[in-house]
Amino acid sequence: MRSKQVFKINNTPLFIDQLKAWSKDFPAKVWLESSGERPLYSFYDFILAAGMESEIRSDTKTAFENLEQYQEKTGDWLFGYFSYDLKNAIENLESSKVDALLFPELFFFQPQKLVLLKGNQVEFHYLTKDKRAIETDFKRLITEDFKHPGQGVLSNTSPKIKMKIFKEEYHKRFLILQEHIQKGDIYEVNFCQEFYVPETEIDPYKTYEKLNSISEAPFSSFLHFDDFYVISASPERYLKRQGGQLISQPIKGTAKRSEDSAKDLEIKRHLARDTKELTENIMIVDLVRNDLSKSAEKGSVRVEELCEVYSYKQVHQMISTITSSVGKDKKSVSLIKDTFPMGSMTGAPKIEAMRIIEKIEASKRGVYSGALGYFKPNGDFDFSVVIRSILYNQSKHYSSFTVGSAITASSKAEKEYEECLLKAKAMREVLEN
Repeated sequence: MRSKQVFKINNTPLFIDQLKAWSKDFPAKVWLESSGERPLYSFYDFILAAGMESEIRSDTKTAFENLEQYQEKTGDWLFGYFSYDLKNAIENLESSKVDALLFPELFFFQPQKLVLLKGNQVEFHYLTKDKRAIETDFKRLITEDFKHPGQGVLSNTSPKIKMKIFKEEYHKRFLILQEHIQKGDIYEVNFCQEFYVPETEIDPYKTYEKLNSISEAPFSSFLHFDDFYVISASPERYLKRQGGQLISQPIKGTAKRSEDSAKDLEIKRHLARDTKELTENIMIVDLVRNDLSKSAEKGSVRVEELCEVYSYKQVHQMISTITSSVGKDKKSVSLIKDTFPMGSMTGAPKIEAMRIIEKIEASKRGVYSGALGYFKPNGDFDFSVVIRSILYNQSKHYSSFTVGSAITASSKAEKEYEECLLKAKAMREVLEN
């Protein structure tokens, strides 16, 4: 059970900064924030969950079932992630690539302290046993200065970002994927490559702040437990449940922004009518519609937005919104299992695309292209796709980010490679300090 108190605040950005700095001393925490414009359908502007009352982590074929039992047992807010490789718990697939990050495949925790912001209103939801701490914590947050100077983004001054595959190898693997497309095995596939920095230490908090200031993404997030950090500037919602409605918002189509306003507008217009990008997006819309139909009430799957172009700080993105209606008896974890992983990060047909991805990519994806977010006690949930993200294993001194693009019959290797570099730009800037 939780106790709730509501307060008004005068300076929301400052209060959010205080919350982030205050949370550093907790051994487990996550914050989720919508930088810039609040994304459509969002419950809150900022969420902080701190302290670990209980947890679940799993690397087994029964991970989804274990989570469902844990959710029913706690009946509480849960925060965490699903790694991409949980695909193996859903379909007859495997993951045999090298994994240098070693994150658990599934991790969720029940927080001791939960703070929710919307506008200038802040809600504290603490476990009832900790309810007396609400007023004390609020007073400290508005009177004390929790801003501690960081140690810089990286402890070494000239980190060397390495690649798992180089440009020539990327082109070779690209051609193999197009052969699969020409043979009819698949008609679209998301091909990803990892960039990494071994033997280095980063300040995760400063890294997050710098990445977020560059990207200002609508699904920015920071998750920490043990030696593991997820530092994300994701622009993409995977799946949200709000009562009897499911909402998915896949992204396919990316274009670099220009500082020249007239040129930037033309780039945006060009993306909106780019035949290749439109084709990719529509293919994934069909895939998501199929995924949602597994649990949807008959005739309820709808495309609310098709190939709408949204502008973020560094890029324009083509986004579609698909919704469906589900019965109240549908369990939330099973709804995720029906649609996981996100179609925009796999391909079509989905299962065969994932099988080919495993053969072609050089690294185990892990948390990348999985989903991060939370469940409410009533079963509602909201999860983003883990993209445009830095993953860090502190004890292994290893940080990594992965980027990808969709390959179709009309794709050109050079253009897809350039798209990957564009998506990698913010993470490179941050890690290269």
